[in-house]
Amino acid sequence: MRDLVIIGAGPAGLSAGIYGKRAGLDTLIIEESGIGGGQVLTTYDVDNYPGMPGISGMELGTKMHEHAIAEGVEFLEAAVTGIEVAGNTKRIKTSKEEIEAKVVIIATGAVHNHLGIPGEEELAGMGVSYCATCDGAFFRNRVTAVIGGGDVALEDAIFLARGCTKVYLIHRRDEFRGAKKLVDVVKNTANIEILYDTIPDSVTGSDAVEALNVHNVKTNETKTLAVDGVFIAVGTHPVTEYLKGVVDMDEKGYIRAGEDCATNVPGVYAAGDVRTKALRQIVTAASDGANAVTSATGYINSL
Repeated sequence: MRDLVIIGAGPAGLSAGIYGKRAGLDTLIIEESGIGGGQVLTTYDVDNYPGMPGISGMELGTKMHEHAIAEGVEFLEAAVTGIEVAGNTKRIKTSKEEIEAKVVIIATGAVHNHLGIPGEEELAGMGVSYCATCDGAFFRNRVTAVIGGGDVALEDAIFLARGCTKVYLIHRRDEFRGAKKLVDVVKNTANIEILYDTIPDSVTGSDAVEALNVHNVKTNETKTLAVDGVFIAVGTHPVTEYLKGVVDMDEKGYIRAGEDCATNVPGVYAAGDVRTKALRQIVTAASDGANAVTSATGYINSL
């Protein structure tokens, strides 16, 4: 039986692996893709991770993975299909084998909802972004567009407007579903232009984003907006389908867990973007990994 099994090899999972080995725990990380680093690998530049300004996402994710390997963390490339809890034993079912552990840390993260329009995938990381707080600084004194109508989209538009010359806020309805205070700020920010009843059709550009094509759903009028960046804020969804009925989750499927990362099931923890939290960033995911192992060590010592 393993002391600690971590599901997911993003910043939260790798951080947990490092802290787990340093705590003297027999530690295994299961990662379906077989590549450590998680979503950070697809980020062109990371400019807000302390001490490493301007590092590429690929380099940062690779360094985290190499650090975990250097600490002696073991890895298994497999898909997790389910977890069973039998007293103090957790059985992790994978596509390759069944593993028993005293503690499980779930760090499978969350993925951004995509629009599915032409150019979105091709220009991801080259002007198409899903995180304004991560990438907004690269678009200072430039023109950007935000797509969405909830709190995140409103906050992104406000955030970008502080540094961009102009921000288009594109929403498919004629009113926002976000908080009224945020709506008021958006409407009173001079360099934010709201396009109601509008949806995106495609993103264009050769080596980087150059334009966003949109149309009005009521008038069917089409427009081509000359922009340098497109920020998509239409929600995220956690990777927790295999956990239904195992741990308590909110209505969106995020695992209910606080700063100690403890779920409602003793010995099962959630770290990183997969858990209920206000801010989902690389730095908060890494800190979750450390907190989860601290909680897990206390649990193991109590057995």
